[in-house]
Amino acid sequence: MPLRVDTRDAAAVQGCVAQDYWTMFPAGDQEFVNRAFGWAVDCFAGRLPEYQAIDARYHDFEHTLQGTLCFSTMLRRRAEAQAEPVLDEDTFQLGLLAILLHDTGYLKFAGDTEGTGAKYTLTHVNRSCDFAERLLLGKGYTVRQVQGVQSMIRCTGVGVNLGLLNFQSDEERIAGFALGTADLLGQMAAHDYVEKLPILFEEFRESADYNAGRGGPPIAFASVNDLMSKTPGFWKNYVFPKVENDFGGLYRFLNRADGHNDYLEAIEANLAKLQRRLAAAA
Repeated sequence: MPLRVDTRDAAAVQGCVAQDYWTMFPAGDQEFVNRAFGWAVDCFAGRLPEYQAIDARYHDFEHTLQGTLCFSTMLRRRAEAQAEPVLDEDTFQLGLLAILLHDTGYLKFAGDTEGTGAKYTLTHVNRSCDFAERLLLGKGYTVRQVQGVQSMIRCTGVGVNLGLLNFQSDEERIAGFALGTADLLGQMAAHDYVEKLPILFEEFRESADYNAGRGGPPIAFASVNDLMSKTPGFWKNYVFPKVENDFGGLYRFLNRADGHNDYLEAIEANLAKLQRRLAAAA
């Protein structure tokens, strides 16, 4: 079964997230989702004077929308399952801001003319946290709220020690783990995930080239084909254990009433497509 909405359509994703939000918080701030999406669109479209529009081709705005839709769906279904602890409106709001801003670290400053934002792959999590701080403090959020958003964003870091993150409540931790889960599943379940793997490789290569003189590690893949051949292992040995164990199995809340999980099934289909392409190339 296809996912709820085409993530190439930002307005459609926004509408789905708004419905999830209203379902969970019918007496809440009914304009919050529109406001948060408006801020995110401004960021990625280059409407902030300090920043250019996103030019990373894999970690683009659609990538953010993929994670956002997954995050919202997961927490709405978790609420419907009456899971404890219950996430209050403020925690969900901060989580939504975190997923919308989690890859703003790929944005380049206005005067940055070298390459694309992909060169910041190694530092994009810290840059995203810095971006969120500047934006949200300017919108009137408190330091405590911003720190919550930053802890959630840090859940997306590869190899992050989750035990060292300074979550301020169990609810905030759950929102952060949902964000980390959604970032991984949202992109791997995408309709064009396999087709975009060469673009992901180019981002890795640009980052490695940029950081070569800055003490950064060499690229982890010898070629596009090497990246593609290692992707099934990436799912089996890294992604699935992480969402199952580190992030507490929150992906199960994506299950429909009949037990099917659209995200897992889409990922399995993508991996099968990838295996067929690798076999044909061999």
